[in-house]
Amino acid sequence: MPMPEPVRRVVIVGGGSAGWMTAAYLTRAFGRRIDVQLVESPTVGTIGVGEATFSTIRLFFEFLGLEEKDWMPHCDATYKLAIRFVNWNAQQTDFYHPFQRLEVASGFTASEWWLKLMPDAPFDRNCFVVPDLCERKLSPRFLDGRVYDTTFEKWMERQAAPEKNVLENLRVQYPYAYHFNAGLLANYLRDYAIERGARQILDDVEEVKLRDDGAIDHLMLREHGALEGDLFIDCTGFRGLLINRALGEPFVSFAESLPCDRAIAMQIPRDTARDGINPYTTSTALSSGWVWNIPLYRRDGTGYVYSSAFTSPEDAEREFRQHLGPAGDDAKALHITMRIGRNERSWVRNCVAIGLSSGFVEPLESTGIFFIQHAIEQLVTHFPNSTFNERVITAYNTAVAQCIDGVRDFLTLHYFASSRADTPFWRATKTEIKVSDALRQRLELWKIKSPTNRTIPTAFHGFEAYSYSVMLLGLGYRPVHSNPALDHVDPSDAERMFVKLRSRTKELVSTLPSQFDYLTQMHGRVGAETLVGGSR
Repeated sequence: MPMPEPVRRVVIVGGGSAGWMTAAYLTRAFGRRIDVQLVESPTVGTIGVGEATFSTIRLFFEFLGLEEKDWMPHCDATYKLAIRFVNWNAQQTDFYHPFQRLEVASGFTASEWWLKLMPDAPFDRNCFVVPDLCERKLSPRFLDGRVYDTTFEKWMERQAAPEKNVLENLRVQYPYAYHFNAGLLANYLRDYAIERGARQILDDVEEVKLRDDGAIDHLMLREHGALEGDLFIDCTGFRGLLINRALGEPFVSFAESLPCDRAIAMQIPRDTARDGINPYTTSTALSSGWVWNIPLYRRDGTGYVYSSAFTSPEDAEREFRQHLGPAGDDAKALHITMRIGRNERSWVRNCVAIGLSSGFVEPLESTGIFFIQHAIEQLVTHFPNSTFNERVITAYNTAVAQCIDGVRDFLTLHYFASSRADTPFWRATKTEIKVSDALRQRLELWKIKSPTNRTIPTAFHGFEAYSYSVMLLGLGYRPVHSNPALDHVDPSDAERMFVKLRSRTKELVSTLPSQFDYLTQMHGRVGAETLVGGSR
């Protein structure tokens, strides 16, 4: 029996974040042993909804061999320590969802002890250091480059040691993520990939030619004619040019669970030298959805994600501009129709969909770029040969589907568990949205006992138990009483833990530089000389 041939020709259709992240990763992983060609339309634009990221994005840049100083200044990038949720509960107060695990005392988490010892105090400010760093617009790095999180620093030291344990990747808590201009990042990764052998073809796909077995044989380009390949990667966004239109793969809508299907995006100027730079994404609830605010080095990116069942595009834009105030007066509004859900299969025959063409949920927890990264990593792990083994394809599809479905349920929780019910939209999130049976059972349990890593979905979807605890408590969905086990445990260790947290917070607030000053130093721009004693 002849040996199967290796896959050598990879054709990516579509640029943007998904296309160029894929090209960069493949050229890094396989070098010039595969031929990577990316077809990018000179006329079709991309949707830059992925400017805020998840903390695992650090693994992507580390794999590419890129340090922050290499790429951040080119992409107007800033640090992200958390998401700040505003007006998501009945009291319309704010809370932070940080990149920071909960401390543990006597075998129980800080959130459990908080509910026992100080249930009327702000949860996030008492269980984490990050909210205070965010309030003061601080950098997660000291001026000498050290990360404030000593646990992460020790892990980095172990990574440099010969005896490093790669399994630490599964346990380390990445203490921050990034905000960036998605268009500028795509351009940066384009140059990175081309330098390593990828080829860019500026052209439009006019036809997708299929073989007798239903796989893709070649593409017909308007200017360049036929383009053959072994593996085709669909990065054409919501169009799903290859996976849906050519191969006819069904799309599974999440509309019953996630109500928002439209967005209005704007770019807002910001005097960052005057105002500083928030090290967090902001999500502010409005009458029919919510608004994101993503602070970049030179401007803010913002948008209103809303449900077309509860407001019109005109009324949504009017409410959005009222929310922005004078800052949005001259901003151009981009109206976007979002396809919320995922393909039944993201890999069909010799075609893999990555990015919006694979699946998308509301950008509520900044998972758009995370989905791209996860799909790329899974593709490299399951990279095929000429047989395109169905078991390999099924394993890939299972991993991708479970990840997206897990995030869907986590975002559904944001709406269903919110105590806010002051508009038709927010009332409908309690009575009309579909909650999966698994999530509903967990929510019943979480009324009595805080989430643990044993009671959240076990399939990888990027979120740990502390994220569930943070969101439930912030949304107003808290256990009816503290953990009964704590009635039998000496609270002394917990009290010392909270004292230590407050002490560490005070120390960091007094020593970390502002994000603006740290990034200005990275950029080498005028203003770094204003630093005094490590802070601005």
